[in-house]
Amino acid sequence: MNYVLGIDIGGTKVAIGLVGEDGVLYHQAKIPTDVKANPEDVIHQLFGGIDTLIEQSGVQFEKIHGIGIGAPGPLDSKKGLITCPPNLPKWHDVNIVHLFKEKYKLPVRLENDCNAATLAEKWIGAAQPNEDFMYLTISTGIGSGIYSDGRLISGKSGNAGDVGHMMIDPSYGTCTCGQKGCWEWIASGTGIARQGSELLGRPVTAEEVFTLYNQGDLSVKEMIEPIFTIIGAGCTNLINAFDPEKIVIGGGVSKVGDPLFKVVQSYVQKYALSPSGRETQIVSSGLDHNAGTIGAAALLFQIEHAIDNTCSR
Repeated sequence: MNYVLGIDIGGTKVAIGLVGEDGVLYHQAKIPTDVKANPEDVIHQLFGGIDTLIEQSGVQFEKIHGIGIGAPGPLDSKKGLITCPPNLPKWHDVNIVHLFKEKYKLPVRLENDCNAATLAEKWIGAAQPNEDFMYLTISTGIGSGIYSDGRLISGKSGNAGDVGHMMIDPSYGTCTCGQKGCWEWIASGTGIARQGSELLGRPVTAEEVFTLYNQGDLSVKEMIEPIFTIIGAGCTNLINAFDPEKIVIGGGVSKVGDPLFKVVQSYVQKYALSPSGRETQIVSSGLDHNAGTIGAAALLFQIEHAIDNTCSR
């Protein structure tokens, strides 16, 4: 069995795993992301975690054929740079591909984390039969991957699908990017936690907000239900723009389940512009929280032909 090391860099944690050529995540570990630390320090901490994972896995290093990295944008996948992601404020023009190649002497590919997860959903997840679909993650932020006519659309520098900063409703205030009313400012896990904390007068996580929602807290329901509608509106915008046959939704916010998916599907059926758009399937991720790690590995496996913008080697 050959393996690829998949790395999914997020605003709260880095997930690393050894993924087999069958798409199975055989060994994994998670390392907290210290957003206040210098990126070089975080990467060297990551090297230590990777070395420990490989040692504990018992997999011979010769069986590892490369490293795939999924990271939040903006980035430049052609140059191997993480350029200026809002959720990683100290990561400016970090040549992560060069650092990993220098350390491990293996082929390395970098892609936007949502693009990587999109490949995973196509490979072994909820979009295996689809040639036109979108993957949407609603987690720390909101992002998407676009798979159209059998190919991943990554754009000139790998940042296509950065839909979290699509303006939805300026009345919700100013996003961290400086624009008013961004989708992720309103409907991401971070946004929900912020609004819940303001509502309840104490710090709460998005998970705690949804616990109260499920318990029937009326004030929380009044806050959350318009957010479900806003997620439906954002999905309808994506359908009108890209005409997918399916939208796969992953990330922590998707774990609320049926209450979210019913509202989104209903909104799409009512407001998508074309008759075919109104039939777009809205489904949950087939890979749960492992989509990013498996997708990062997919960058070096047989999914290579499905990318329209060659990533850094």
